[in-house]
Amino acid sequence: MPSGRLIKQVVYEGMQFVCLSVPVFVVIERFASLMLHVTGDLTAYWLVVAASIAYVTSISLLVWVPIRYLILKKRRILTDITQWRPTTLAYVILCTLPCFVILIAASKVQVDKGPHYRYDHFSELPVSLVLFSLICMDIIERINPFCLTGQGDNGEMELNMSGPVLTHPEQVNSVSGRLHSERGQNGVVANVSATGRWRDPEPASYLYSSSHSGSLHFLWSRDMRSEVFAHSFLFWMDVVELVRMAGVPDVFYSGWIFAGYILAFLSCLRLVLTPHSALLPLAGFLLQDLPFLVLRLALTSVHGFVTPLFYTMKNLLICLTFIYFNFMTKLRFFRRESMF
Repeated sequence: MPSGRLIKQVVYEGMQFVCLSVPVFVVIERFASLMLHVTGDLTAYWLVVAASIAYVTSISLLVWVPIRYLILKKRRILTDITQWRPTTLAYVILCTLPCFVILIAASKVQVDKGPHYRYDHFSELPVSLVLFSLICMDIIERINPFCLTGQGDNGEMELNMSGPVLTHPEQVNSVSGRLHSERGQNGVVANVSATGRWRDPEPASYLYSSSHSGSLHFLWSRDMRSEVFAHSFLFWMDVVELVRMAGVPDVFYSGWIFAGYILAFLSCLRLVLTPHSALLPLAGFLLQDLPFLVLRLALTSVHGFVTPLFYTMKNLLICLTFIYFNFMTKLRFFRRESMF
């Protein structure tokens, strides 16, 4: 009888292959239906469908299966890679990129034929399926090394989270051991930093309390395996909104469709980096927030509020804070501790 680990791995491999093939089949079938509507030729429909089957079969046998085999067999050529994920890179190139190219081609075909041939702007199912499969691939890659039963090792799982997570909060060092142990007359511990200035208590003491006592101890229940799902979806909400905006008819049937899907694909390349990579914040700034901000401002000036103002403000705020805390604070003017 096969072991539970083997069954889990087989299920994961099957889910990853479904995430690879199903979006391609769905998007190309919708494109084939569009060609049938535009040309009225049933042969064109079946040629496009046959091309999709041939494409998925070819990439599966020539690229996907060899990569997964090398990873499962722990071949050194892939296991030595620690800063990026080969499987995810292959998925983004083999699935996400062709789907976005087909969506752009669908827009181009309808625009060239004229307003009377506007049949489908791919607003919901194909786009949502592509991004949902992308998120599922990310989740499977993160939880694959860990068990699905028993209590999770939160310390190890937090290394796979995409966002900043406090794992080992430490108290601020006091001026000396004597000041740390002394108490004031009112019984409050002196909280003085190394510069001699007052410091507020560390917020981690109440953000991540480890108390599990009392009748309501279940309220402190926490497992990082379930939090991976929430973090993964939140990580992609900005890209989801940009792709949704590209499906708006005023944008889809114009030249802006190229900028929308190209920037969305560049943002998907962040998935190739490991969640604990030090390059992830910079990649998020250069591949997502900065270009998304420029695109949203341009689209708002041309088509109005086709995208919520919330995401524009989010991109603006993240760009400003990234530049300030990573570059401007290193200037001599901002290193003066007497300011604030």
